Amino acid sequence: MPRVPRKKSESHLYHITSRSISETDLFRTKEDKDYYLSLLQRYIKKNLCKIYAYCLMDNHMHMFLDTQGFDVSKFMLALNTAYVVYYNRRYKRHGHLFQGRFVSTIVDSDASARRICAYIHNNPKDIDDFEGKEEYYPYSSFGIYCGHYSDKYDILSQDTILDLFDPVVEEAKRKQRDYVISMKNTTIETRIKEAEMESAANEYRSEKQSILRYDKIEDVISLIASSEEEPLQIRLKAKYIRSCSSIRSFVVYVLRTLCDQTYRQICKFIGNISMSGISRLVSVGFDLVCKNKKYQNMFYDLIYGQ
Repeated sequence: MPRVPRKKSESHLYHITSRSISETDLFRTKEDKDYYLSLLQRYIKKNLCKIYAYCLMDNHMHMFLDTQGFDVSKFMLALNTAYVVYYNRRYKRHGHLFQGRFVSTIVDSDASARRICAYIHNNPKDIDDFEGKEEYYPYSSFGIYCGHYSDKYDILSQDTILDLFDPVVEEAKRKQRDYVISMKNTTIETRIKEAEMESAANEYRSEKQSILRYDKIEDVISLIASSEEEPLQIRLKAKYIRSCSSIRSFVVYVLRTLCDQTYRQICKFIGNISMSGISRLVSVGFDLVCKNKKYQNMFYDLIYGQ
């Protein structure tokens, strides 16, 4: 029987849950949790996504993810596959680690956003050492919001959530902490129903700055070509010319990130290259955007429509 297509959010906001298979811990050690967070850091930066809350428990994880237009299924597939490869290699095992597909719930109002964050941040209440001290659990974003921990992996985007509580940062942190504590004994089902009732009377208006994503390859190629002095199509086909390697890598990264193209589709567009070769170019292109001023500027022009 075919899988039911996953519902996609117009706001691109999701509460994500992933669980391990029975009798197997998803995270056996602190090092496992640290490695997962390092992967999360790489994939949110690589795909221009944001995290508003997270919590890693031994057998499952929660995150409040803003894909900013990137495909949520592709994001989670890449993230969880990379972790499974690490996990199976470290513990000399093979086979599945996650319990089926990840679960995603669309977050479509400010009320839902507040309640989902509270639910995620209250997860450690079931751990003996952290019952009543949830804000001190080191693998939750709650402690970062409260100021107990630094954002070691530069994962968390705090402003969006804090703005829901108060325009003054310190006051927003205090109000958010009080709110999370007040919601400690409320079930997720109750929170969602309350959020739906509250948002019914208040139309949701996102204040986020939107990132442009492109439906047609031709549109983004045309924009990139307009900033280049030499013909772009010829340089994209120049597989063995070193001077063309940077622009090829940049274009491939853009096609993957902003055009939602699969490796196979990019292979067909570029021509005469394997999917592993495309994967390598995506990584190189990402590094260029992170470190090279020219490509940073080109990329910002594409995502913000300058």
